[in-house]
Amino acid sequence: MAIGRRQYPFHLIEPKWQAAWDRQQTFRAWNPGEVLPHGHPFAQRHQLEGKTPSAAELPPKHYILDMFPYPSGAGLHVGHPEGYTATDILARYRRAAGFNVLHPMGWDAFGLPAEQYAIKTGQHPRQTTEANVATFKRQIKSLGFSYDWTREVDTTDPKYFKWTQWIFLKLYNSWFASDTRKAEPISTLTVPPKYRRTESDLRKYIDSHRLAYVSEAPVWWCEQLGTVLANEEVIDGKSEVGGFPVVRKPMRQWVLRITAYAQRLLNDLNHIDWPHSLKEMQRNWIGESEGAEVIFEVSFFKDFPGATGKAIHVFTTRPDTLFGATYLVLSPEYRWLDVITFDSQRQQVDEYRKFAASRSDLERTELAKEKTGVFTGTYARNPVNGDKIPIWIADYVLASYGTGAIMAVPAHDERDLEFAQKFNLPVRPVVQAPEGRESIGFTGEGIAVNSAGLKPEDDLPLDEKVFPLKRAEMVYDMIYRPAETPLLQKAKAAGCRTANGIGMLLHQGARALEIWSGKPAPLNIMRGALLKNVYGN
Repeated sequence: MAIGRRQYPFHLIEPKWQAAWDRQQTFRAWNPGEVLPHGHPFAQRHQLEGKTPSAAELPPKHYILDMFPYPSGAGLHVGHPEGYTATDILARYRRAAGFNVLHPMGWDAFGLPAEQYAIKTGQHPRQTTEANVATFKRQIKSLGFSYDWTREVDTTDPKYFKWTQWIFLKLYNSWFASDTRKAEPISTLTVPPKYRRTESDLRKYIDSHRLAYVSEAPVWWCEQLGTVLANEEVIDGKSEVGGFPVVRKPMRQWVLRITAYAQRLLNDLNHIDWPHSLKEMQRNWIGESEGAEVIFEVSFFKDFPGATGKAIHVFTTRPDTLFGATYLVLSPEYRWLDVITFDSQRQQVDEYRKFAASRSDLERTELAKEKTGVFTGTYARNPVNGDKIPIWIADYVLASYGTGAIMAVPAHDERDLEFAQKFNLPVRPVVQAPEGRESIGFTGEGIAVNSAGLKPEDDLPLDEKVFPLKRAEMVYDMIYRPAETPLLQKAKAAGCRTANGIGMLLHQGARALEIWSGKPAPLNIMRGALLKNVYGN
């Protein structure tokens, strides 16, 4: 005879013990200097009942943080308890192992859904948010997770977000010192005399070093929502909330200078206990690149106005291939594109910019996509050989990476080669592939060829004779031993001004801070880029 298994009486056991946990604050993380009450499980386990222990007397700390949910009107979904169950198992295990575990819960309650719901219903967002938080809290408690509810966080609480504003002001009033490799007070920044001539010059120099600063950056703008959106909030050219059309446009934004910390981020990956694959993902995302910055002077023909003194800065990891640069490509959002574009090409350039504005960064940089672009009508001078090379715009170049401009060496870059073949642009191999392989399309190590001196009488053995340095050695020479490198000396003499250094692909934190952090920014962008602390300081 089969014996049926008796069902667990959730409705009797769970409410009883959850109420006991609430009443006793069973999962509370105790601070040094607090009196531990008699009968509390933590105090009993560590023989601390009735005592006021110091930090040294408390057991070792362990911090387990969940991602705070956004409290929508729909309540919890199955994905919430799935993740929270794993961290709750770990929290309970660590307590049993003798740790003083801090396992809090909170509500990431700012966001577009709350704003749009308030607009549609006419209700104040605080009312709807508080009601949603109460629903979420009741549902999470019913699942029996071991959270310390005395540490509950609500990002809409002024007592909370005043500290995010305090952090922002700390960033705004700091700069990254390369010698100490950390943030220092802005008052310690040394300003060269030439930037002290006027108040405007002084302010611009100081602002250009702040960790939080105002800059014009390409962002997703939704007119109907009246706000900037993140990449993940845009789906097929429309806003995730409401399905409204969005466009890519340059706007003045608060930006965080996180690229200054790229090297520290890379170094500190060695000190954290993460899987190797995850660390590699982080390294690739940070994207350290070692190379040089090369300046290409823009050449305007005939009666084009503003012809002199214009230049395009390009960061390249392959300065050894400068002789193979046969065209430049700018991002459609390039800052000086309006100035650089020739009048006869302006309509085509403007139409292409509108096309690129409707595409996400992922769509634009997809390797398999068909290459598109438009000629600006102007040219730049290749600084090592004096060639006039055309300047194009293409959506595969992003304004948020590097300088927003690249030098195209189509013989040794797959993407540049596809672009050159589509638009019939010159392809000049400058790295000789190993025997049996084609030099065009070769991206590996090799011997430099077709890299003659700047003048026919120059005595550098670089042309049909192979250059006697391997690529790696040549890059090292050009970056680290410029005084010893005849090629770079002659290039500089001909106007190739290079800046040595390390380039990072890590994005600056370009996002309107009201959206980026969900909290009101403590500084307003005023007319003329003047900044005013809303606290009156």
